[in-house]
Amino acid sequence: MKRIFLIGYMGAGKTTVGKDLSERMGLSFIDLDSYIESRYHKTVRQIFEEKGEEAFRKIERTVLQGVALFENVIVSTGGGAPAYYDNMEFMNRKGTTVYLQVSVEELANRLEVCKHTRPVLKNHSGKELKAFIAENLRKREPFYKKATVIFDAENMLSETDVQNISQALEKLV
Repeated sequence: MKRIFLIGYMGAGKTTVGKDLSERMGLSFIDLDSYIESRYHKTVRQIFEEKGEEAFRKIERTVLQGVALFENVIVSTGGGAPAYYDNMEFMNRKGTTVYLQVSVEELANRLEVCKHTRPVLKNHSGKELKAFIAENLRKREPFYKKATVIFDAENMLSETDVQNISQALEKLV
């Protein structure tokens, strides 16, 4: 029985690597935010806007506890999930946690091109975006670093890079 939780900041590649790794290992894949959206019939953004962050974090916690009962699964968490309640300790008890570690500069590069799909980033560009990411990462990294495996996911420019990362992770988890 395998249960793997992929954690890291938005843009770190949790979903991209998770999908590839799940195919490679023959495991189911769950993107926690997508799972929440399908269960609540609202986007994460709508839940944040209508109910606030605290309510969203409670929903996220409940859903995380539910999917942690599944077997032979890879779960891609939202970037903030490990930093709330005792989620990080919970995931470490229930399976293997993998922190996909990426530098602030690389995260900014990745997120600049897709910030229109991430409401929290839409008003940030260039240096502002880097500062925003750096501040959030400073707060979250102590939680991320409690992961069972810390993996350098800096170089993820091509499908081959994703496959190489998945292949390396398969040996570690």
